[in-house]
Parts: sequence; C-alpha cells; structure tokens
Amino acid sequence: MFALAGILIVIISVVTGYLASHGNLLVLWQPYELLIICGAALGSFMMANPFSLQKKVLFMLPQVIKGSRHNKVFYLQLLGLVYSLLQKSRQNGFLSIEEDIESPFTSELFNRFPDVMQDHEVVNFLTDNYRVYTLTGLPAYELEAIMDSEIEQIAEELLAPSHALNRVAEALPGFGIVAAVLGIVITMGAIGGPMETIGNHVAAALVGTFLGIFCAYGFIGPASAHLESLGTHELKAYLCIKSCLISVVSGYAPPVAAETGRKLLPPDMRPSFIELSDELKQYR
Repeated sequence: MFALAGILIVIISVVTGYLASHGNLLVLWQPYELLIICGAALGSFMMANPFSLQKKVLFMLPQVIKGSRHNKVFYLQLLGLVYSLLQKSRQNGFLSIEEDIESPFTSELFNRFPDVMQDHEVVNFLTDNYRVYTLTGLPAYELEAIMDSEIEQIAEELLAPSHALNRVAEALPGFGIVAAVLGIVITMGAIGGPMETIGNHVAAALVGTFLGIFCAYGFIGPASAHLESLGTHELKAYLCIKSCLISVVSGYAPPVAAETGRKLLPPDMRPSFIELSDELKQYR
C-alpha cells in the first residue's frame, strides 16, 4: 500500500505543479514518444536478460504493490514445519521422515503448511540440506559451510531481478534523449512552416526527454530498489532454516532450534517468543 501511495504522490505532485504553472496537460500526451521510449526500454531489457530472469522480474513486480509473500504467517508456518520435521525424526528416527523428505509436495506433514508450500525454492532448500545431514552425518561446521555456499548463490539469484530492472532505469533517460533527438529531426523538416507547428514539434521533443527521466527516477528506479529489499527479505527464510538445522546438528532440541531460527527473521515479521511457543504446541 505504501508503494501505491508513493506512485500516486509522484504523479499528483508533478501534474499539480505543472498545472499550477499554467501548463497545458494535453501537451504532455505524446503517444509516439512513449512508444519510442517504452518500446526501446522493453527491447533492451529482453536482449540483456535471459527469459528465466525476465519471468522472475514479472513474478516479483506485483509484490512491489502487494508486499512480500513472506509475511508473519509464512514465517510461523516455516518454523512450524521445521520443528515438526525435526521433532518427528527425533522421536521416530530418520527413516520416519524419509518419505516426507523425498516427496515433500505430496507429504501430509508438509502440506499442513500451505503458505510455505507455495515457495518451492524454500521447500527444496530445506529438504536438500536435511537430506545431506541425514545421509552424511557431517559436523555442524562442515554442514554450515555447504549451506553458506548455497545461500550465497541464492542471494545472487534473489537480487538479480532488481539489478535487471535497475539497468532499465539507467537506460530510460538515454531513450528519452533518443526520442527528443528524433523530435528535433522532425522539427528541422518543418522549418519554414507555421511557427505554431514548429512549436508543437519542439514541445513534443522536450516531452520525450521529460518522460524518459520521469519514468526512470519516478517509477522504475524506486521499483528496482523495492525488488532489492524484497530479495533481501526473502533471504531471511533461508538463513532461518540454516540456523535451525545447524542448531539440531550441534545437539540442541527442536524447540531451541526453532527459537534460534526465529531470531534471524525480519523484525517487522518476527513472531514473538510466546507466539512461536503457542504455534509449536499444536505440532507436539
């Protein structure tokens, strides 16, 4: 909601200031300038990024308005899932969760946590690393090193959409200049004609520069920064899982492991100690 409010404030402030200065709003409507700028920006984005990254950008953009899919409910369910998995293996042995680990998306245990199951990457990270722990029996420091390497790669993937969109923001002022130059070319062809016609062509060219800069710094640049914060936010889920697993490998009980994971969650989404305790009671 704050992002949507920010978009409205940007538009209203610029338009109101322009109108208060006796500007003609219709002059700003230059569809062909928009076609040049937006089309060139889209084409360069498609050339610069693989299709998989393009899909990630489109998938994450709605979260700029709606907020991160990793909310407080998600984190409570994540801690509940990790706790349930650890508790079941502690009570009944590793073999009791083998089927859950191998087929998490058909597992009754995993499907008790629907919000977490929507994030396939987080589920796969949990099952893959728990499988490594059960099969190898690695000490905590070696397992932590393996998970740190994987988390480093995940961090790059989570921040890639932000970097891709930021490159578009950096290019937009240049495409605005391209549109302006083409407008001046048209203006030169109209030299000798009515002054009103020449004035309209010059105004259209200047609007092209304005639109490129306005879109870059008013919308695309801030959206890129928001995607970066979303990526950093989502990384907390992986750090939480890592902390829980390392705690168990180090010999701590599942409730203590869940508590160590809770401390790594974002402060605004972190459940309290009491909330987590109440949540875990139903899984004992």
